[in-house]
Amino acid sequence: MAPEDGMRLLGSAAIAMWWDMAADMRAEFEHWHSHEHFPERMAVPGFRRGSRWAAADGGEGFFVLYELQDHATLSSDGYLQRLNAPTPWSTRLMPHHRNMVRSQCRVAASHGSAIARHVLTVRLTPAEGAEATLEQRLAALAQDIAGRPGITAGHLLQTRAPAIATTTEQKIRGGADAAADWIFLACGYDRTALEALADGELGDAALQRSGAAYGFPAVRGLYGLAHSAHGGGDSA
Repeated sequence: MAPEDGMRLLGSAAIAMWWDMAADMRAEFEHWHSHEHFPERMAVPGFRRGSRWAAADGGEGFFVLYELQDHATLSSDGYLQRLNAPTPWSTRLMPHHRNMVRSQCRVAASHGSAIARHVLTVRLTPAEGAEATLEQRLAALAQDIAGRPGITAGHLLQTRAPAIATTTEQKIRGGADAAADWIFLACGYDRTALEALADGELGDAALQRSGAAYGFPAVRGLYGLAHSAHGGGDSA
């Protein structure tokens, strides 16, 4: 049975981020992120839900997803004010966000629940001229996997960065952040089901047959849920 439409991502835009955090900074980072940064972001109008995920292999990697009401939230006054006025605690911790990848996205497809025990993230690049085919096939895959045993959701995001100046937070981190082109997210309660998906239908060979670019192998990561929070102020 297919999941109900109401279980999809909360909004038509998202921010997807990856970074590494050194082991000696991890405890303070998670304290700050849960008790200052999440509440700050969730108070911005248009921020619907945030989730933080830690590398499933116990490594230094983190994945953070913010679900946004719409793409206009990314350039809204409320969000830009926060990006350009970081707190002292944020200012101290931002330089420790290593290998930052930050993608400001439109939601191209979303099926199932966004929150589960694990998430598989796949960063990929479409082949020139194959964008429509790849989007169609990945959207169909997102819908199909959302009802499979062990898997609860599939989502396709496409980076569409707003035309805004480099923010104070970015400058603290050393300048403009790297970004993924397209992102496929698979959520689930069975890690082995997600690992099989990464090796099969979301493996490089399968993605290239669907329209992903050759010479740009996908970047995959498997993460476990650490914390999620809901926003209190929609812009509508």
